[in-house]
Amino acid sequence: MRILVIEDEAALRGQLAAQLGREGFRVDQTGDGDEGLYLAREYPFDGAVLDLGLPGTPGLEILRQMRAAGNRLPVLVLTARGRWQDKVEGLEAGADDYLAKPFEMEELLARLRALLRRAAGAAGQVIEAGPLRLDRAGQRLWVRGAPVELTAYEFRLLERLMAERGRVLSKRELSDYLYPHDEDRDSNVLEVLVGRLRRKLDPDGSLVPIETLRGRGYRFAIDGDPV
Repeated sequence: MRILVIEDEAALRGQLAAQLGREGFRVDQTGDGDEGLYLAREYPFDGAVLDLGLPGTPGLEILRQMRAAGNRLPVLVLTARGRWQDKVEGLEAGADDYLAKPFEMEELLARLRALLRRAAGAAGQVIEAGPLRLDRAGQRLWVRGAPVELTAYEFRLLERLMAERGRVLSKRELSDYLYPHDEDRDSNVLEVLVGRLRRKLDPDGSLVPIETLRGRGYRFAIDGDPV
């Protein structure tokens, strides 16, 4: 799983990244609020650890902008503030949990894992939209009740697009999600994959499930109820 750490205290940020890495997480880190907001917007993460007292964009503003954009990334807030009013303010801005400094690393790991488990449960195993029904656990897809065979990459791409239905996903974000360990990505590979997926979902051209937004990326365009 990939975790974003936004913490301006360099020593603590390093400790968090090292401990999370030892626990098997892939970690991206920054001490700047502006960069943190950019990373949260542009890259696929499973969870985030966010300090409120940041240079650049404050932590609360990062939360507000993420939630306003429909980003439901699980966020554990860190702050040196101890007042209950600050805790309430963070939760109302969109935090999923709150941990005051100083804290024990074991508690942070336990809280973060709990958030990730809740998020996985909330996501559900079946996603339905219009005539499409996608089973995450079984990695199967039906269109108008008929099974459609997908490759592993086609399935992962469609799963991400359907899970974030209505949101524009940039080519970079999708490429990072599909090929996290490939440094020499070719955007043409993603375009071919999208084209192949469209043909499987919509062979007669009547459905148009995936929109291309020039210069911005792709969006899953079916926003109606299951049929």
